[in-house]
Amino acid sequence: MFTNPVLKKFSSFNIYLLSWLVIAILYFLLLYFGSEQELKISIAESFVFTVILSGIGLSLWYPARYISIEQSKLTRVLFSHLFAALITTTIWLLLGYFIMISIFGFGDNYERFLYSTTHWRVLIGIMYYALITSFYYMIIYYTGFQERILKESELKNLVTEAELRSLKFQINPHFIFNSLNSMSALTEIDPKKAKSMILKLADFLRYILQTNERQQNKLSEELKNIRLYLEIEKVRFEDKFEYVEELGEKCSQAEIPSMILQPLFENAIKHAVYETLDKVTLILKCDFENGFLKIDLENNFDESSSPRKGAGVGLKNINDRLQLIYHQNNLMKVIKEKGIFKVTLFIPVEEKQAS
Repeated sequence: MFTNPVLKKFSSFNIYLLSWLVIAILYFLLLYFGSEQELKISIAESFVFTVILSGIGLSLWYPARYISIEQSKLTRVLFSHLFAALITTTIWLLLGYFIMISIFGFGDNYERFLYSTTHWRVLIGIMYYALITSFYYMIIYYTGFQERILKESELKNLVTEAELRSLKFQINPHFIFNSLNSMSALTEIDPKKAKSMILKLADFLRYILQTNERQQNKLSEELKNIRLYLEIEKVRFEDKFEYVEELGEKCSQAEIPSMILQPLFENAIKHAVYETLDKVTLILKCDFENGFLKIDLENNFDESSSPRKGAGVGLKNINDRLQLIYHQNNLMKVIKEKGIFKVTLFIPVEEKQAS
């Protein structure tokens, strides 16, 4: 931001020189055909005055950089630039006059021509100052705008990441509390089973810690942990539920948001297994469909039982995470009818995963 943008890149500097070359040619044509000056005078003046002005133009980056339009009063900005324009125009004209008269030695006729057109040259100098500083201000504004967009994007990503972390950490604490209570009871009744449950819970929690930093994980890895979770629940519920998987070809290697299935199974255990004396069957189905990895989890439930009260964190957690990750609000579908509860997730996938 502090370096002159014209000097940042070789291509930008070439464009800058090319622009002044065009101005020099127009300057020459104006002198030679419009003012009917001699050919050598027209060539010399157009070259000298344009080279000086192009050099001054590079230095105008600094008043544009340090005289802020946004942070200063308009009158102060206008006065500062008017003063700077008069100074730079004076330098431009004095250098040009000195080179053309003292060094090149053009005669009295040309000197009179210079003095007679001084007022026009002053106006041209101020006009060029305004044009060049305006160009620099546009660059400053555009660069600042791009930086603000980048910072806003980074901030948005940080907020989204924080929200995703928060949602990921909303694993139902009741599961852990209930597991600890069950283990406490089992230590007296069946110490071996209690030990097995402790080891499985440790593996389950270790997996959660390992996947904290991951946004995506293979479905096969997620299902390993789901099976571990269900084994822990089996210690409490024994044969009260069974779990069935029906996975399509290549589904196991598909990438899904890590821990996205955990609340889904917690919801099924909480609202189906808890509420019935009958056996509950959890069926997980997965296949590719129209650019999505379609994951269904369905279970039977007792329609006559009273719904279990809760904060509704599970399914909302899943829906919120899918919206944050994929920026779509139609990636979860819930159906509850005829004693069957079914949740369908649609995970956008790349073509190479589905093929």
